[in-house]
Amino acid sequence: MVSGIYNSLSGLTAAQTRITTAAHNTANANTYGFKKHRALHQDVQPQGGVTTTIEQVDTPGPVFLRETESGLIEVEHSNVDLGEEAVNLLLGKRIFEANVRALEIQTKTLGSLLDILE
Repeated sequence: MVSGIYNSLSGLTAAQTRITTAAHNTANANTYGFKKHRALHQDVQPQGGVTTTIEQVDTPGPVFLRETESGLIEVEHSNVDLGEEAVNLLLGKRIFEANVRALEIQTKTLGSLLDILE
């Protein structure tokens, strides 16, 4: 029972990390040279649960000409795809909802078990 609660809590942490990473990428979408980050989830064996790592995606962004005082220079824009970030936000929301629901069911089950033992 406790391992199920632990798994749900680690899932909530993973969802929060995904949402935070997508928000960070979205906030920096118009920053020249910014490289987006990606949250990667991995299951933990044998305890169960999820760990999340964040990695930087080094693919180049589009290059634009920008006028400066010394003339035109090439400037790399960020490699953030706002459509991808919107999907990551929605996915994080659904992961969060699923883990909250699983946690609610586990606590209700634990409460029923304690009522039986009384």
